[in-house]
Amino acid sequence: MTKLLQKAFTEAQKLSNNLQDEIALQLLKDIQNELNWQETLSNPDSDLGTFQQMAQAAIREDDMGKTIEKGFGQE
Repeated sequence: MTKLLQKAFTEAQKLSNNLQDEIALQLLKDIQNELNWQETLSNPDSDLGTFQQMAQAAIREDDMGKTIEKGFGQE
């Protein structure tokens, strides 16, 4: 475990049990999402061209001012 992750867990231990559980659920969800992405991107049958097109479209929309900057977790 990295020092930064250890520090995060040490700080999380200071929070209420409810907040610790919320953080744990989010972390587990994030880990699963990352594993899913790694699997998708490493699959030779994945259509990476589609991902590239989506990324380029997002960049164009941002360049045209069609995006709204939001903080982490904001809807």
